[in-house]
Amino acid sequence: MPEVSPPPAPVLAEGPRTTLHVLRHADGPAFVARARESRALHHPWLRPPTDANAFATYADRLAEPARAGFLLRTRADRTLAGFITINNIVHGAFRCGALGYGAFAGAEGRGLMTEGLGLVVHHAFTALGLHRLEINVQPENAASCALARRLGFRHEGYSPDFLYIDGAWRGHERFALTSDMTTAAP
Repeated sequence: MPEVSPPPAPVLAEGPRTTLHVLRHADGPAFVARARESRALHHPWLRPPTDANAFATYADRLAEPARAGFLLRTRADRTLAGFITINNIVHGAFRCGALGYGAFAGAEGRGLMTEGLGLVVHHAFTALGLHRLEINVQPENAASCALARRLGFRHEGYSPDFLYIDGAWRGHERFALTSDMTTAAP
């Protein structure tokens, strides 16, 4: 269902079915509405902000130099399809960041996140000058593990007790992609 919200931020990149935009504070009402609709889809993997205050804090954090936040919209009707973040961005000799992402209800299983993450990977390896991107996924999240593999991320191992999620320390499968593993084409 299309949201009533301010016009989206300018298109940062576009694929055949999606457009990528920088996340802004003005996106809060639409993001929060979609996150609320998607609670069952996200649990127990993610907890995106579901109220205005939490979204404002989230948007503020994503404005920090070591982070970047993006929204994915469908080209057909500009509906929010998902969100993607790059966290823990380090430049210098490391030039690495960690991807986080989630589809919104109704957008899952349609290849939209594959396309959107491809756009973010291209942006990270070109405009941001990163060399390595990492994805850490709970092993039970089969869809997210498959998405990492579909994008060409190599499996690098398992980290027990990696992140505190949903009331417990959770182990994660580690995936990585380097700029030399891809042509950085969206």
